[in-house]
Amino acid sequence: MIQAIIAVLMWMLVICLLVLRRRRTERSITYAAITIAVAMTLSVDVVYSSVDAVLGATNIGTLIADAALMVGVFFLGRGIMKAADYRPLLVRIALGPIALVVALAGLVTAFLLIDTGSTTTNFMLDLGDQPAAAAYSIIQFTYYGVVVAAMATVAIRQFRLRSGIQRIPAGSLIIGAVLGVALSIVVIVMDVAHLTGNLDAMAAVGTLYGPLFLLTFVFLCIGLAGQPTLRYVGERRRLTRTQTFVKQLAPLWDAATRVRPGLRQRDATAIRLEDPEAVLHREVVEIRDAIIDPRVEFDPTIEDRHLLERAEAHLLGSDAR
Repeated sequence: MIQAIIAVLMWMLVICLLVLRRRRTERSITYAAITIAVAMTLSVDVVYSSVDAVLGATNIGTLIADAALMVGVFFLGRGIMKAADYRPLLVRIALGPIALVVALAGLVTAFLLIDTGSTTTNFMLDLGDQPAAAAYSIIQFTYYGVVVAAMATVAIRQFRLRSGIQRIPAGSLIIGAVLGVALSIVVIVMDVAHLTGNLDAMAAVGTLYGPLFLLTFVFLCIGLAGQPTLRYVGERRRLTRTQTFVKQLAPLWDAATRVRPGLRQRDATAIRLEDPEAVLHREVVEIRDAIIDPRVEFDPTIEDRHLLERAEAHLLGSDAR
């Protein structure tokens, strides 16, 4: 059930990223979301049973899903690191391809040593008493723990550099990463307890697994979707404000081009169909040119001058609003 919920969350994140990041050239976060969504979909019992049956009913589907999840986490860490200027050596090593290759090699080797039997949707519960199965899970979750800890290091830096609502994505990533480290520790403790036959301890610690697993993905999804969402909202707000300034300055601009006809060399309709930022910049420049031109008389009112100053501040990104 938890896997199904997370799979739905991840596919929602994929759609969100495809819409909000479609113009971005850096695709690591999107690749991460897609890969993790596929991995979590393969982990849903109904899907897993069908897929593993096609693959020979030997639980090879578990290896594929887990390897895909590791690759997705790798892309996730790389994407977060690339979005930040803070890249210390240990973080680069943890989020680098060598760490992934070593972890995947260990995962595959451990899997090949497991007596996997026939398809089971409770892989570790059924097979976790085997040393190779315990090693398989420990390798996997050790890698997750290292990667999300490195992500937390980068996110903490981003959180400190931001303020207000801009802190929400980084804050969510930090919480998700901390929960991810806790999840990794819980799973490793469960693996050791299962291997040593301490089933009571495994069951007691196991009560934390479900909530931690779900909350980790919830907060990571909020953090990953938050930044492009805030960026989109900011861009739409700026566009609306730009269009407002264009409309408010239009009468003053018309007056400026009447006293200096040479300013407007193209059809007015074509000019107004340009990018609003470009139109506003043109308006401001041509109004300023008319004001300082000693050959013409053009003296805007105080209110018009204040409006012009606010438009200039908006273009420079220094307006208070």
